[in-house]
Amino acid sequence: MFGGMEEMKKQMHEALLAITVEGEAGGGMLKIKANAARQILDVTIDPSLDLTDKEQLEDLILEATNRVIAEASIKEQEESQAMMAKLLPPGMGDLGGLLG
Repeated sequence: MFGGMEEMKKQMHEALLAITVEGEAGGGMLKIKANAARQILDVTIDPSLDLTDKEQLEDLILEATNRVIAEASIKEQEESQAMMAKLLPPGMGDLGGLLG
């Protein structure tokens, strides 16, 4: 029983690693890519961004990071629901709305 749970957990983690999400700030001046396992994959800063404005840069980093984490969370939840739906016996639907 627990071996199956560990295998499911591993499959879920692998699925989350394969999903890429992006958060941006400043009209795309700063972009952060991550996977649905919430690992940062890439940070892109537009060359026209004033890097000497420390406060602005900090604000953009916070905004883009929060957006990418929120998007990763949504994708993680969607993947969890999809995986759970596959495990349910036919006709169980979404457990009366519990999965959606």
